[in-house]
Amino acid sequence: QVQLVESGGGLVQAGASLRLSCSASGRTFSGYAMDWFRQAPGKEREFVAAISRSGGLTSLADSVKGRFTISRDNAKNTMYLQMNSLKPEDTAVYYCAATDYYNLVEARMNYWGKGTLVTVSS
Repeated sequence: QVQLVESGGGLVQAGASLRLSCSASGRTFSGYAMDWFRQAPGKEREFVAAISRSGGLTSLADSVKGRFTISRDNAKNTMYLQMNSLKPEDTAVYYCAATDYYNLVEARMNYWGKGTLVTVSS
């Protein structure tokens, strides 16, 4: 079992930056690839970013490329999502997830956090 807790969400203006954190406890954090997903009001949850166990491989959704960066610190059991140049359309609940192997598919995630709300005002 892995327990995941997101933090760092909040209300910001368009153009601002936020850094989300996902803290893990339980089984070895470095044994899992990690992902960020988000769900906007009235929409399906969607993939945002993924990072491999070592952090050497990452993927970003086209909608956030050039603005968001995913990273992890295995010594701190924490994953991050640095979000720059935020837009109103980035407003969503952001979830972190852990998976046994590197992938971008929601259905293949093994563990989920409860999410943190990001609201971007125009």
